[in-house]
This record gives sequence, C-alpha cells and structure tokens, in this order.
Amino acid sequence: MKKVKLAIFVLLLIIGSLSLFGCGASDKGDDNSNTGGEKTYKVVTDATFPPFESTLPSGEIVGFDIDLIKAIAEVQGFKVDIQHVGWQPMLNAIDNGKGDIAIAGITIDEERKQKYDFTEPYFDATQYILVPENSNVKSLDDLQGQNIGFQSGTTGEKAVQKIFGKDYKGAKGYEDLPAAVNDLLTGRIVAIVGDNAVVGEFVKKYPDKKLKVVKDDRFEVEHYGIMVKKGNTELLKQLNEGLKKIKENGKYQEIKNKYFAE
Repeated sequence: MKKVKLAIFVLLLIIGSLSLFGCGASDKGDDNSNTGGEKTYKVVTDATFPPFESTLPSGEIVGFDIDLIKAIAEVQGFKVDIQHVGWQPMLNAIDNGKGDIAIAGITIDEERKQKYDFTEPYFDATQYILVPENSNVKSLDDLQGQNIGFQSGTTGEKAVQKIFGKDYKGAKGYEDLPAAVNDLLTGRIVAIVGDNAVVGEFVKKYPDKKLKVVKDDRFEVEHYGIMVKKGNTELLKQLNEGLKKIKENGKYQEIKNKYFAE
C-alpha cells in the first residue's frame, strides 16, 4: 500500500511540474509571441534622431518613423514593441536576431544591402552642414583643415570621408548627434555633417543655441528604408505591403504632414 501511495505521489509531482513549466513558457512568451492572435515584432531604433525618432521625458519614443511603423503594423495586423538601443546596438540587434525590424532614418546604400534587406524607400534626404549662426562657412570648401563632426557609422561619416578622404585628421565621430552638437557649441569642432531634416530640427527646436544650416550641392540624395535581417523575406513582404497600403490610403501623407509641414 505504501508503495502504491508513493507511486501516486510521485506521479502527481510530475504532472504538477509539467503544468508549472507549461504555464511558465506560455506566460513568458518570446520576441515574436502572439498576443490576442497578433504577432509582435521587436522594433529597434536610435531615438536621438528627431524628428524621425526621439524620447520624451516620460520615456515614450515618438517621431515620424515611429508613427510610420505603427501605421504599417496596424494595416498588416501585427504589433510592435519599440525599443531605443542606439545606432550600433540597433545594427547588432538585427545581426544577432534580438531585433526584428530596424527603423531610424537608415539610408539604403550598397554596403548595407550586402548585409541587410530593406523595404522600398519611404523618405528622401541629403546631408547638410550644421554650424554656429556666426560661422563664415558657406560650403564644404571652407571646412578643409577644420574639425568636422558626424554620427559614427552613418552616411554623414561616409560623406565626410568621400569628400575629405578616409584618413582626414579633422574627422570626429560621435555616438549620437546631440553629443556632436555639444562639441560644436563649445568650439571643439567647427561644423557637423548630418541628415538635412535632423540638423534642421536642431536649429528649429533650440533657437537659443543660435545654429544654422549650410547646403552644398555635392551631397547626394539618399533614400531611407526599413531594415530587416538578410533573407527575412516574409517580414520584408509584410512591411512593403503595409507601406504601399498607407501610401494609398493617405495615412503616410498625414504622418509626413505632421512632422514636415512647411
């Protein structure tokens, strides 16, 4: 009898353990878990890039790109978990599968296309030169021999390297553009090269900093795309379909007008 009771007790323990582990897996889920029947994708970004993405004091991430990816998710029937991780960590997250989608004003270029897949372009941009209001800089020619800042790993860096050379001693890379702006204001650098809408936003949002932008026709037109891991054709198709839908139904233009109204 004791042996029977012991066997029943052990069996109950096993069943209880299996139930416990089963509940634990269901509750925890994963990065692409289904919630309410909808798949959730982890979106990684660099929220130091207004007006495309920035972080409010509350911690909420906002901006053109954020509204865009939310609109695509809505028409395609999936959810997004948006996280600010920084520029290089964003690229790393797509590399190692910890992120599904990257959006942060990412320019589509041949080098990146070798490693990642991109949606159809959703925004056109170019590079501008950001300088103090009292600067005499009128073009790239005036920056020769000067310290020039940019966000490392971006097309701002590539533009400086293309014009001044990869070994240019005055090239100064920064983790993000706000850090570069701080050095510009203290005189450690004389100019910043960055995406037009972003450097323009710094001028508009911080009039007390007394900054201005300088245009130069040697900067080429760039095209932003939403990025996924190379070979993730299913997700890429979903994003392209959603982008097409929101352009057709007027939502894309509504979002664009919100952030880039004349």
